[in-house]
Amino acid sequence: MDENLAKGVYPVFTLEHKSMMRKYLTKEVFDKLKNIKSSSGWTIQRTVNTGCVNPDSLVGCHAGDIDSYSLFAELFDPVIEEYHRGYSKDCKHVTDLDPAKLTSEINDKDAIVSTRIRVARNLFGFPLNPSSTKEQRLEIEQLMQKVFDTLEGDLAGTYYSLETTSEEQKKQMVADHFLFKSGDRFQAASGYHKYWPAGRGIFLNKDKTFLLWINEGDHMRIISMEKGGNVKSVFSRLSRGLAAIEAGIKNITGNIEAFLHTEHLGMITCCPSNLGTGLRGSVHIHLSKLLKSMPLKELDALVRKDFNCQARGTMGEHTEVTDTVDISNFQRIGRPEYDLVQDMLNAVNHLTQLEAKA
Repeated sequence: MDENLAKGVYPVFTLEHKSMMRKYLTKEVFDKLKNIKSSSGWTIQRTVNTGCVNPDSLVGCHAGDIDSYSLFAELFDPVIEEYHRGYSKDCKHVTDLDPAKLTSEINDKDAIVSTRIRVARNLFGFPLNPSSTKEQRLEIEQLMQKVFDTLEGDLAGTYYSLETTSEEQKKQMVADHFLFKSGDRFQAASGYHKYWPAGRGIFLNKDKTFLLWINEGDHMRIISMEKGGNVKSVFSRLSRGLAAIEAGIKNITGNIEAFLHTEHLGMITCCPSNLGTGLRGSVHIHLSKLLKSMPLKELDALVRKDFNCQARGTMGEHTEVTDTVDISNFQRIGRPEYDLVQDMLNAVNHLTQLEAKA
């Protein structure tokens, strides 16, 4: 932990610290919140540590449980409002995963290497992973293994625990872009990777088009993916799979709720950037001609401004372009899922037009 935070002292920020947290964590706010603890022991010090030790962090803060967002609202509320472009504390989230409401498809599917849509979810009755115990992570894994046994048809598959899967299998799944890896310094600074690899694993359906990451960051990343640019197919499978997962959790636990959520914030996630839908719809697209005249940074600025999307490197956040660009929706909250996927579709169709003219 940052040495000042460890002493309960307001952190020292430099000109290199540019996160949203740094902007809103005044000394007055810090002093007001520094002695508060949530039911799972989460504090403002642990909330902001990632943005203190990682000056290049964009958001700069993580939640440790659902209570964090209310206990430390004086920090989280303005961060959420800025990141999600005006989503104020009086707003209410909406949700709609109906793929039939998409109004278009990708025009130039030959430019698309693959399509991937994922959502983040956290289980009702558990703290978020940054403040969870090893036993709680294992309990989540055991519950989800029971849920996986209920999946049928094209959703059925196999769960691979990181504790028991061979190194050769892991390397292959990483190479296939299925499996996650440890070592993300932004997550590590908040305790995401404690007890690694206990309680972690990946579920793959038989066709490797429906995946779940267990305890990588949030409790779950539920992912639908396939080669090519058939976005409606990918979104439809995600919607079906998510419904089956939610039903399985409720049936096994007997809980009325499957996931942590509130009327205001939608689905609760560790990082404020994922609140709401927790959805990122993305494609990997070839833009070789366009990138000769428009660097990735400019491309990102374009799709953010006009389409509420972002452009990332081939391997995602903080990576360079090797052969394809990752285009995905940037907003997560206050709008239904199908509308966010439509943002991505609109951005991609615009970029393929620019590529054709380049």
